[in-house]
Amino acid sequence: MSSSPSSSTSGPTVEIKLSRSSRVFRPSDIIEGKIVVRSASSVSHYGVRLSINGSVNMQVRGGSAGIIESLVGAVKPITIVNRIIEVRSPGRIPRGTTEMPFSIGLRQPGEDNYERFYETFHGANINIQYLLTADITRGYLQKSLSGMMEFIVESDKAELLDQPMSPEMVVFYITQDTQKHPLLPELKSGGFRVTGKMSTLCSLSDPISGHLTVDTSVVPIQSIDLHLFRTESVLFGDRIVTETSLVQTTQIADGDVCRGLTLPLYIILPRLLTCPTVLAGPFSVEFKVSIVITFQSELSKTYTKTDPRNPKLWTAMETLPLELVRTK
Repeated sequence: MSSSPSSSTSGPTVEIKLSRSSRVFRPSDIIEGKIVVRSASSVSHYGVRLSINGSVNMQVRGGSAGIIESLVGAVKPITIVNRIIEVRSPGRIPRGTTEMPFSIGLRQPGEDNYERFYETFHGANINIQYLLTADITRGYLQKSLSGMMEFIVESDKAELLDQPMSPEMVVFYITQDTQKHPLLPELKSGGFRVTGKMSTLCSLSDPISGHLTVDTSVVPIQSIDLHLFRTESVLFGDRIVTETSLVQTTQIADGDVCRGLTLPLYIILPRLLTCPTVLAGPFSVEFKVSIVITFQSELSKTYTKTDPRNPKLWTAMETLPLELVRTK
């Protein structure tokens, strides 16, 4: 809200400020903050209310294979929480800056269903979002005032994993014989071998870790990249529509890599674009990682933009499932 209440031409503004600058809360927390109203003149109103809303919004996009455009937006959202409290009864707000404190719980008293409070997640087809909205109701001839803020929900401590993360790491091999797509003749005949280890059960607060080594490769390497994907599935009628999209790409090496040199893998997970792996009835959110080796080739220069989900003649890859969890 950038409007200045000191200007005679500016209208009143409403802003929500939370007690936590991180805006991160858990289902058992009490959300505290204040509604800040700035106005150049006094404001008469019929009540100040604060609503808390959480929902899972899903869509089936026309970009999905075999899905027509008419299905867009046809999936009903799942309501997680929807509650309204009265912060101030009808009256008048004086000119200047007025702060109205509030306190509201995510869960109703005695409510023990932690599972339905899915963590905040912003995906391509699935959006799990929690919003606070402050509304100031005015007369019929005056426009109501409102302010909105998104806050972030993480799993409650009571629901987090107690056991330590498994130290075991998955071993992977990338050779010309492990590829399921066509390769350039020189890659097929000359051969290559990339080996490594990577963690596939990861805490959201920790990086994806591991290492890889280029043992042999007749063709020079151009780049080694790690792609993080999310797979979102939505139940639509009697079928499940699934779409995989790229979350982020991290370059592990640029240029031809020294043979036998161990390269570390250290990938920090983006907060709002990832969440604990969810396998719910109406929807699911899963993740996977692809290690992609791009070899130097004249053919690759004619394709400046490529989809990392689709392997090319001059690339080799290995895809591993990734389970994300939140731990204490």
